[in-house]
Amino acid sequence: MRRIIVLVFLLNVILTGSLFAAEIWVSPQGSDTNTGTREQPLATVVMAIRKARELRRLNDASVKGGIYIRVAAGVYYLNEPLFIRPEDSGTADSPTVIEGEGIGKAILSGGIKVNGWHKVNNKIPGLPAEAKGKVWVADGPVIGDEPVQFRQLWVNNEKAVRARDTEAPLMNRILSWDHKTQTCVIPWSASVDTSHLKGMDMFIHQWWAIAILRVKAVKAMGDSARLSFYQPESRIQSEHPWPAPWISKKTGNSAFYLSNAISFLNKPGEWYHDRRTNKIYYISRKGEDLQTATATVPQLETLVKMQGTIDNPVNYVSFKNLSFEHSSWLRPSKEGLVPHQAGMYMLDAYKLKIPGTPDKKGLENQAWVGRPKAAVEVAYASHINFDGCGFEHMASTGLDFQRGTHNNVVKGSLFKDIGGTAVLDGVYSDEAQEVHLPYNPGDKREICTYDTVTNNLITDATNEDWGCVGIGAGYVKGISITHNEVCDINYTGISMGWGWTKTVNAMSDNRIAANKIHHYARNMYDVAAIYTLSAQPGSVISDNYVDSIYKAPYAHDPQHWFYLYTDEGSSYITLKNNWCPADKFLKNANGPGNVWENNGPQVDAAIKNAAGLEVPYRYLLKYKSINRDNWPINYKTE
Repeated sequence: MRRIIVLVFLLNVILTGSLFAAEIWVSPQGSDTNTGTREQPLATVVMAIRKARELRRLNDASVKGGIYIRVAAGVYYLNEPLFIRPEDSGTADSPTVIEGEGIGKAILSGGIKVNGWHKVNNKIPGLPAEAKGKVWVADGPVIGDEPVQFRQLWVNNEKAVRARDTEAPLMNRILSWDHKTQTCVIPWSASVDTSHLKGMDMFIHQWWAIAILRVKAVKAMGDSARLSFYQPESRIQSEHPWPAPWISKKTGNSAFYLSNAISFLNKPGEWYHDRRTNKIYYISRKGEDLQTATATVPQLETLVKMQGTIDNPVNYVSFKNLSFEHSSWLRPSKEGLVPHQAGMYMLDAYKLKIPGTPDKKGLENQAWVGRPKAAVEVAYASHINFDGCGFEHMASTGLDFQRGTHNNVVKGSLFKDIGGTAVLDGVYSDEAQEVHLPYNPGDKREICTYDTVTNNLITDATNEDWGCVGIGAGYVKGISITHNEVCDINYTGISMGWGWTKTVNAMSDNRIAANKIHHYARNMYDVAAIYTLSAQPGSVISDNYVDSIYKAPYAHDPQHWFYLYTDEGSSYITLKNNWCPADKFLKNANGPGNVWENNGPQVDAAIKNAAGLEVPYRYLLKYKSINRDNWPINYKTE
């Protein structure tokens, strides 16, 4: 009997990880002057990390079995990113685990509350007549002496719409684009008051990417107007050839909408921030009372920054059952946004008068790109786990493994209401390197290798930058992307590869298997559920389920959508046993060595049914969002 009791005790220790392990407790009711015990918890995870760092520095005996930071339910508002350093590393036998109470319960928030709402009772210059008597107002948050700059507002964690000239998702069409003067002409109503348009943005749909341009001036010309823009986006937008504004008599010119002007504030759920007076105006939705609602704007672009060095990486740190919410993204407001592909924005791009680059004799353009900010950024780190976490209400990328990451795992996590890509992994292009040149560093530790993304739900992503993707992998080696469900996104489900090159590079031995991808390409075409670029020896795409692509309302080519798409330079990739409703694939300028085997509607139903979340992770499905606006589908089988 005694032996049984001991065995039960040891099993409990294994499951809880508490024997010979340090525990540090955090609670919203705690204080950072406390000791960090269950009875005297700390108030912040930042202080808990510092306490854990000290225990490791001093080789305290309590850390033999690891350090467990227990985070109680509540919202922890961050004033600065939580920085995880090499000194915070654990070991295989003594990991550092930061554990909350479940998705949406223990929350690290980069937001700040907006309080003091009341109905407007004075005249607001430029406010449309139909909005009078319906508008709430509050003072915008101030940090130090500076008003907080932001592009998102959530009311009761439902994203509000930045005031725009047309009702979402309706858009207008540009009339023309003048590349020489870097201006465009759009339809215009003579009744619009041009004196209240300072700070206005233009959001433009072009092929597989969008652009967000800060409007410098509006020259009204009767029923049309000519717009000019600030630099650098004005030059980049007019000089880069791919993807340029679409001009077509057959399918219509590029669609656009204008936003961020008081003149557009006229519908429930819309808001406008007057930066001059630092007032936030909002028209409430049905049932909302701004005096009792929770209104949140983001103040941090990055909530967690984990960064080591190539010789001293961060090791063995895990986040478990913790949520990350409310991140900002300010590049469009500061420098505009002209993306190249998959959310990588152009720093410079132009057409070559004489074609040819070191890797491609016929290439007629060059581009250099930057990487969008992420709510959680990881670089030079190994054996990092995100298990059962929530990533919600984010303006740009959710989770980004940027470079030098190895053997990391993202599993059982929710990515919902993400402005950009949910999960990114791998170097795309260094800012100093032209995008078409293959990346193959001399120090192979720079390459992201053997990371795993499995059994995650990604839904309602890419809702700020429509040209981002559900899961994006750049130059990666041995990545495993399996059993994820990706749905309700504006472009590609899973994108792997970069460089548009047949030259063998850093990529090899990658695996995309048993994922369920559906309700994708809501707005952008030249698209697929699974998309590849460049040579990737030993890579396999198999046993995936693909269905239900949206009929995008403003597609440049309504037929240019696919289930599987191997694009320029794709080489040495095997695609087999992927179920989809029809043989609608594209093999564009591929290199050698690709193998296509048994893809389409004939694939065994057992493969189709096994794709997506495995049974232990299907609790995530309660968070799924699919086609709330009942948009039409190209092919629908269920």
